[in-house]
Amino acid sequence: MINALGLLKRRRFLPLFVTQFLGAFNDNLFKTSMVLFATYEIFANEKQESFFNALAAGLFILPFFLLSALAGQLADTMDKARIIRVVKIVEFGIMALGCGGLLLARTGQVTLPVVMMLGAVVGLGIHSTFFSPIKYAILPQHLEDDDVLGGTGLVEAGTYLSILLGTILAGFIYESIPLIAGLTFLVALLGYLSARMVPPAPRLGPPLTLDHNPLRASWRLVAGTMHIPRLFLAICAISFFWTIGSVLVVIFPPLVKNVLTSDASVASLVLAIFSVGVAIGSVVINLMLRGHISARYSPASVIAMGVAVLGFWFVASSWEGAPAGTLFDIAGFLRHPGAPLVLLTLMFVAIFGGMFVVPLYAFLTTTVPKDQTARTVAANNVVNAGAMTIGSAAVAGITALGATASQLLLLVAGMCLVSAWIAQRLHRACD
Repeated sequence: MINALGLLKRRRFLPLFVTQFLGAFNDNLFKTSMVLFATYEIFANEKQESFFNALAAGLFILPFFLLSALAGQLADTMDKARIIRVVKIVEFGIMALGCGGLLLARTGQVTLPVVMMLGAVVGLGIHSTFFSPIKYAILPQHLEDDDVLGGTGLVEAGTYLSILLGTILAGFIYESIPLIAGLTFLVALLGYLSARMVPPAPRLGPPLTLDHNPLRASWRLVAGTMHIPRLFLAICAISFFWTIGSVLVVIFPPLVKNVLTSDASVASLVLAIFSVGVAIGSVVINLMLRGHISARYSPASVIAMGVAVLGFWFVASSWEGAPAGTLFDIAGFLRHPGAPLVLLTLMFVAIFGGMFVVPLYAFLTTTVPKDQTARTVAANNVVNAGAMTIGSAAVAGITALGATASQLLLLVAGMCLVSAWIAQRLHRACD
């Protein structure tokens, strides 16, 4: 891991790391501010809150399903560093649209601001769709083979630390819309400047004929990737993991408000704890595997994640709420006798999740030739997006039928068993 941290001194890694860090921070500063603002300022009903969060999650994922094939083709046929710079320029327009929606919501309007905010969510999904294949595919091109797992782990850890910072900050400033607008534009500017320092990563293989039909291109991309057993199993396992993650992200804010009877700052703290845990898990699995790409710890990791989810459900179900008409702030929440168990179980959910998923991403970028890595990651994104969209739609549907956020945690625990079965098959096939 010391060698992996040494990558932060290299120009072939540091600017990419910083660009990804700032991008993830900005995404989550805006998205968390928007979700908290909608949950605590616009809606006053648990079903409406869960439906809005599920809709926002689904709209963010939709571009991954429709545009990942094009993103992967572009990344494998053009200079990846150039695409990064274009993507960072677009970020300014996305933040303008989203912050404009938040400002309009302050005037008492509902429909137009919500449409603008959800439009920005779609824009952030497109932004991430074109950046995602590059941040993984560029690593084998810029790093030695022995450094790819370490680089992947650092990217994941850095991403979740940035999510932590953006999430925590959003919990304190989500009511100050001008401050959110100023910060998001400043971070977008810093991200663009760091993107300009990413070294060139030109095309390695022959030029590709781009297929601009999203459905046909996605089908061909997935079909051309999933016939490889190792990739098929890795992509299926990752997809189940992110479906679990999408369900958790959708239900956390309503669960904190209506079950833990706590305010937005506590919702931000809960999401932040989740981010810290994934970052820790990313580092721990690097130490355990010592640079060797293997799925041998993945089945046990995701089973342990499911056990931690059950622990979190048990603690939440026995929670004694705040007096009627009030919500706990952070100080009141932390004084609650059940708070340590809530935070501890949630931390273990995230740690074991990080241990599960990091080696699987390394499989994607080391199984195929370097000139095909972006398309492989893009194929993974298409399948992930489909699974996560189904997960978000299922949450919206189940919630509409009357299921509570705490009950959905039992669904998450069951999904962990499916992920463990797939990961075990991958371990037997490849290790």
